[in-house]
Order: sequence, then C-alpha cells, then structure tokens
Amino acid sequence: MSNILGFGTATPRFAIGQREAAAIAATLCPASDEQRRFLPLVYRQTGIKQRGTVVLDSQPDGEHSPQSFYRVATDVEDHGPSTAQRMEWYESHAKVLAVAAGRRALADAGLAAASVTHTVTVSCSGFQSPGFDVALLQELELHPDTPRTHIGFMGCHGAFNGLRVANAFAASHPEATVLVCAVELCSLHHLYSWRRDHLVANALFADGAAAAICGGKAHGRRASARLVRSGSTVVPGTLDLMAWQVRDHGFEMTLSPQVPEVIENQLAGWLEPWLEDGGYSTKTVGSWAIHPGGPRILSACAAALDLPDDALEVSQQVLAEHGNMSSPTILFILQELRRQGAPFPWVALAFGPGLTIEAAIFDGPD
Repeated sequence: MSNILGFGTATPRFAIGQREAAAIAATLCPASDEQRRFLPLVYRQTGIKQRGTVVLDSQPDGEHSPQSFYRVATDVEDHGPSTAQRMEWYESHAKVLAVAAGRRALADAGLAAASVTHTVTVSCSGFQSPGFDVALLQELELHPDTPRTHIGFMGCHGAFNGLRVANAFAASHPEATVLVCAVELCSLHHLYSWRRDHLVANALFADGAAAAICGGKAHGRRASARLVRSGSTVVPGTLDLMAWQVRDHGFEMTLSPQVPEVIENQLAGWLEPWLEDGGYSTKTVGSWAIHPGGPRILSACAAALDLPDDALEVSQQVLAEHGNMSSPTILFILQELRRQGAPFPWVALAFGPGLTIEAAIFDGPD
C-alpha cells in the first residue's frame, strides 16, 4: 500500500457559468426554436455553477463574446474545429495545467523535485508526444532519468489506474516517490450536434488538472491517506452504453441514458462483496468520494448503496464548482475530503467506458 503525501490541483484562468455556456452553444450550429428553448434546461439540470475552460479568451461579462475558438457553423456540414486544431490547443494548454498541479502537489507534500523517482500521467482528451509528462520533467526540474508511464484514453476513472500503477511502484520499490498527474481539456471536444447525449456531454465536461504524490515512505511527514485496496470490473452486456472515440471534429462521446439505471442495479452486487473481501462494508465507510459523472450518476449511486443525504456533498460541491473534469475530478474530491478532515476509510468510485466500475479504499495515515 502507498501513502498519499500531497495533492495539487489547477484549473484554467477563466471559467464560464452555465447560462453563458448554453447561450454560446445555442448559436454555434443550426437549430430549431424548440431545440434552442430546450438547451438551457439541459445545462441547468447538471447542478454545475461554473466550469473552467481553456477556450475562453477572457472572463465572461455578459456583453462580449468570451471565446473565439468555436465559430458559428456556416452550414449543416460545418462541425467546428478539426481534431488537428483541437489538438494544437491541447498541446499548448495541457502542460501548463499539469506543471501547476504537480508543483502544488510537491509543495503540499513538502518535498523537493529531486525526491520524485517515477511519474505516472493520465489523460483521455488529447494526444501529444513528447507530452506533458516531459513538461513535468523539465519544468519541475525532475531528474532526466526519471521513468515515465502514461495512461491514456481510459476516461473518468483514469486517475484510479494512475494511483494503482503508483501503488505498484511503491510496493516494488520501497524508496519510490511517484508523481501522479491527470490532465483533461474536455472543452476542446464540444460537438456541433443536437443529439441528446452530445448535448449532455457539452453541458457537463470541463478542464482541469490534479496531481498526487505517492510513496512507500512518508519522508518524515504525516501522510494524507493510504491507498490500501483497488478494484475494477466491467459490467457484462454494457459495451455500447458509453464510449469515447476519435472523430474528425474532436472526440465523440456516446452516453446512453440507461447508464444511471445500470449503475443503480449493478453497483451494489459487485461493490459489497468486494468491500467485504477487504474487511470493509458499506456501513463502515467513513466518507465517499464518488466521481460526479452527472447528477443522475450520483443519485444512482446513492440509491444503489442506500447512502445518507450528506454522503455525496463533496462530490456535488466539486461538480458545482468545476464541472466534470473527467480523470482529475476524483483527486479534487480526495483533496477536499482531506481538507475537511473527513472520517476514514474513504471509498472512491468512478465509471467509464466498458461500462467499467473502478473503486479504491483509502485509510488513515499510520
């Protein structure tokens, strides 16, 4: 098991409220009056107050257009920026957020960059090589021999896999100190579409980065938490319910409205035996860190696990303040649990293409 020694998060310079975001979205591609009336409702139902996005040129003020990246479609065949154009922005902005989050995580852990022996990076919203893993190496002044592992295209549960790899490094190398960094720029994949799942994705996803410092030893400091167990399952018969695919005009989300129902029906049947196998139960969980894929996902988890009303407050808070940032989001939630002194053990959950369920248990520091 590995100690979590510090957390660091970063968001874009500017953020946009849901009302302003819906107003911009309504102008981008041809629509009927009914579609334009329906769009603000989709954005309001997310439970999001604001979202950070790298496409903003300035902070929205209600008078001037805050962005120039997405242009109004010239006709029904115009689907906005090409994937190449979107990736150019990813290359420019991902490394900035990654370095900021990594630097804050090191400061939070009270460690010098020279302490880092491995890096694990996570992203599903862009491709670049050399990528932001090399930017971390150079900008944080890590040793150039530092081994780098990248975990790509796994979706909202990607950080769980990053922590699992870091845990393995710490188990096999007791002196290891691993920098895990997840970065997503989901706003680069706004879809010029009126398909319902595309509208939901446009309304939910946001940009951000988060990092954690993991190690087998605590370097003389009190750790924030210990990762003691992780698990994963793919729900049978659900491969077509959620997908994330590269297309000519960005990455395209497929999100079936059946996902919350499947989670409500299937989650407890897998999670409860898994918890019991590790000596835990849903009744002994001190705090829940559930990835806020959206309000219906959170409601489904609460119903499946019979959670009290306050169990999801931190997940709802992060969703309201930042939107769904995909993989970094769970680290934002864990950081907030630490800040609040939330009782252990913490159980973290996230869902992704597959349909995959990922879980992790964090206990208090020794």
